[in-house]
Amino acid sequence: MFEIKDKKVLASAIFQIEIVAPRVAKKAQPGQFIILRVHEQGERIPLTIKDSDHEKGTVTIVVQVAGKTTQMLSEKEIGDTIQDFVGPLGNPTELPEGEAKVACIGGGVGTACMFPQVKELKQRGCDVTVIIGARTKELLIMEDELGELANRLIVCTDDGSYGEKGFVSDALIKLLKAGETFDLVIAIGPLMMMRAVANVTEGYGIHTIVSLNPIMVDGTGMCGGCRVTVGGEVKFACVDGPEFDAHKVDFKELFMRQRYYMDEEKLAKEQHECKLPLK
Repeated sequence: MFEIKDKKVLASAIFQIEIVAPRVAKKAQPGQFIILRVHEQGERIPLTIKDSDHEKGTVTIVVQVAGKTTQMLSEKEIGDTIQDFVGPLGNPTELPEGEAKVACIGGGVGTACMFPQVKELKQRGCDVTVIIGARTKELLIMEDELGELANRLIVCTDDGSYGEKGFVSDALIKLLKAGETFDLVIAIGPLMMMRAVANVTEGYGIHTIVSLNPIMVDGTGMCGGCRVTVGGEVKFACVDGPEFDAHKVDFKELFMRQRYYMDEEKLAKEQHECKLPLK
C-alpha cells in the first residue's frame, strides 16, 4: 500500500498528490511515468511523474478527473493509501546539454507532465521558453512554478480570459515568424494540441518530441494495448516511449483508438457516482 502524503487542488477537476514511494522516487527521471491501482479490483492507469524527491522518498503526480479511477483517486485524502504504484516506467527524455534553445509547450494537464523536463533543462544551462495553455484562466496550472524556471514564459487561453488569446501553437508560430529559432521543441498535452505543434515545427525543420498516453494495461510491452504507429512501424508507448518524434507519429490512428472506450468509461464513472457495486 502507498500512502498519500500531500494533496492539492490545482484547478477545477485537476489535483496534485504526493505519494510515498521511495524506490520509485530514487530512480525517476524526466519523461517517465507510473501505473497505479486504487484498489484490488481497480483498473491500472498510467500517469506521468510530475516531480520526485529522493530525500523524502515521494513522487508527485497530477490528475484530471475523467473516468471512474481518477474520480476515486480524487476522493482520497492525506493519510489514505492506494493499492499499487509501479514505476518508473518508460524511457527518460533525451535532453540536450549546455546552451541549447528549447521550447517546452504544455496544454492542460500536459503542463504538469512537462515540469520535470523544464526543471532538468534549466539545471543543464539550456535557454528554455515555456508556452502553456488552457481553455480558460480557471483551468491554467503551474504558472508560478514554471515561471521560476523558464527564461521566458508565455501563457495562452482559448477564450482570451488570461494571457494571450489563442492556442499554444499560435504563440509558437508568432515566435518563429519573428525569427526565433529552437534546437528542440517538447509538446505535451491533448492529441489535437500536440498534432498542431508538430504541424508547425515540421515546416521549420525543428526536431519535436511528443509524449503519448494511449490505452495502457501492464506497462511492460506484453499486452499490446498501447501500440502506436511511428514512422510506419508499430511501437509500444510503455517500453518504446512514451516520447516519440512528433513528425513520425500517426495521429489519425491515435485519435481513433483514444475514442474506443469512451462510452464504457462514462458508464463506469456514472456507476461509481451513484455508488453502485464495483464491477
